Amino acid sequence: MKGDFGSLVWVNDREGHEYVCVANAGFEGKDIEALSESERATCEDVNDFIGTDRW
Repeated sequence: MKGDFGSLVWVNDREGHEYVCVANAGFEGKDIEALSESERATCEDVNDFIGTDRW
């Protein structure tokens, strides 16, 4: 994993929460369960740093 902006992906869990994660090149999924364990370990909940009051 490179770790630059191009390696970030936005995915959702089954409840609809959105996460931003670092994924290997070529990842095309939108489901957090499609990520590997190591990729899931990099995920952050978007609401933790954007906040729902801005949307």
